[in-house]
Amino acid sequence: MGVLQKALVVGALLGVGAGVGSALFVLVTPGEQRKQTMLKEIPEKYPQRRDEAARTQELLLSTLQEAAATQENVAWRKNWMEGGGSGRSA
Repeated sequence: MGVLQKALVVGALLGVGAGVGSALFVLVTPGEQRKQTMLKEIPEKYPQRRDEAARTQELLLSTLQEAAATQENVAWRKNWMEGGGSGRSA
């Protein structure tokens, strides 16, 4: 009888722990998601910082596009697609 009683107590404690964990998950997760959504929606306070961020993104995009369009990369990709090259040679 003692083993059955201990098993029931352990089962009850596990059930209570699972219930508390589930409740915390339900309470905390939406709050964190709301916080992340609000942070995305908040406009940058300083216009200069906004302009810097936009300019940095423009420069990064143009640099990547330029690098992808260089003749060396185009030739290397062409060779790679044909299966002729196993890597770049210097």
